[in-house]
Amino acid sequence: MPDVYPKLKVAAVQAACVFIDREKSTARACDLIREAGRQGVQVIVFPEGFIPSHPNWFHHHVATSPKANAFSLELFKNAVEIPGRETALLGAAAKDAGAYVIMGICEKLPGTLGTMFNTQVYIGPDGTVIGKHQKTMPTVGERIVHTVGYGDTFGVFPTKFGPMSSLICGENGNALAIFALAAQHTRVHAMSWPPYVGPQARPLRGIVELKSRAFATMANSYVVSACGALDEHTIESLDLSPEHKARLSDPLYTGGSIIVAPDGEIIAGPLDASEGILYADCDIEQMVRQKMSTDYAGHYNRPDIFELRVNISESELQDRADLRCSNARKRPWPGWTDCI
Repeated sequence: MPDVYPKLKVAAVQAACVFIDREKSTARACDLIREAGRQGVQVIVFPEGFIPSHPNWFHHHVATSPKANAFSLELFKNAVEIPGRETALLGAAAKDAGAYVIMGICEKLPGTLGTMFNTQVYIGPDGTVIGKHQKTMPTVGERIVHTVGYGDTFGVFPTKFGPMSSLICGENGNALAIFALAAQHTRVHAMSWPPYVGPQARPLRGIVELKSRAFATMANSYVVSACGALDEHTIESLDLSPEHKARLSDPLYTGGSIIVAPDGEIIAGPLDASEGILYADCDIEQMVRQKMSTDYAGHYNRPDIFELRVNISESELQDRADLRCSNARKRPWPGWTDCI
C-alpha cells in the first residue's frame, strides 16, 4: 500500500482583543476557539499579542511620555504567565475544539517583574501547553516593552499531521528563519500579525499577502496568517490625534488575514477590515507535488555550498556557581551552590 498523506482544516482568526484586559481577552479567545472548533478545524491561529494587546501605542505617543508609560505598565500587569490561569482556560477551549491553537500573547516569566516577551503559545488538542515561540527581535516600538527571544524557542513543533511552525509579524520576512523552518520540514506555518503597522508604513494587508505567499513557495508549505482587528473601544482607548484616528478608521490599513497553499495560491481571504474567521482545507499531498520540482530543504539545494547554523541554546543571565569552592554541589534549586 502506498503512503497516504493527511488532510486537515485550518482557521485564521481575525478579531479585536479587549484592549489591555487579560481576563476579557482570554474569554473572547476561548469563545472564538470553540466557534472555530464547531467547524471541524484541526489548527486555529490567532493574531499577534491577542492577550492582552499589542503595544501599538508607540506609533502614536512618545515612548517616554506619561501616556505611553501608563499603557506599558498596564500591559505588564495584564501579561500572561506560562503555565497559568489563562493557558489553562485556553487549554480547556482547545480540548473542546479538538484543535491545535497558536495564540499570540504578551508573556512574562512566572514570578518576575518588568520583562516581557512577544510570544506565540502552542496548545494541543488535549488541552496541554506543548511549546511556545518568543519573537527573536521585537519590531520598532515593541523594543520598548519586549525583550528578545532566543533559539531555544525557535523551530518546528510536532503535531499528528507532521511538523508545524510559527513566526510573528516581521520575522516572517527573515530569509534565514524561513530556510531553517523549511529545513525542519514544516508542513503548516502560522503567522501572527498585529491589527496595523506604523503610520509611515504601507498597509498591513499588502505586507501580509507578500510574505505569506513568499514563505509558502520557499518552504513548499501551507501558511495560515491571522491579523488583528480594530474596534471602536481600542481606537478610543489609544487617545489618538485626529490624523492617526482617521488613518486607523480607514479599512485599507487594517485586516488582511489570509491562507495560502504551497504553490503560493491564495485559498482563503484576504479578509477586509472586519472581524471574522477564515477556513481552508489543506492536503499535505500537494506539498509532495511542489517539492518534487523545487525542494529547497532537499534535492533542490547544495549543502556543500550553502550552510546554516542555528543556535538553539537558552541564554542565562548569570551563573551562580561559587568558583571559590573546589568541590561544589547544586542545591536545593538551580543556581544555588554550597561547599562541601
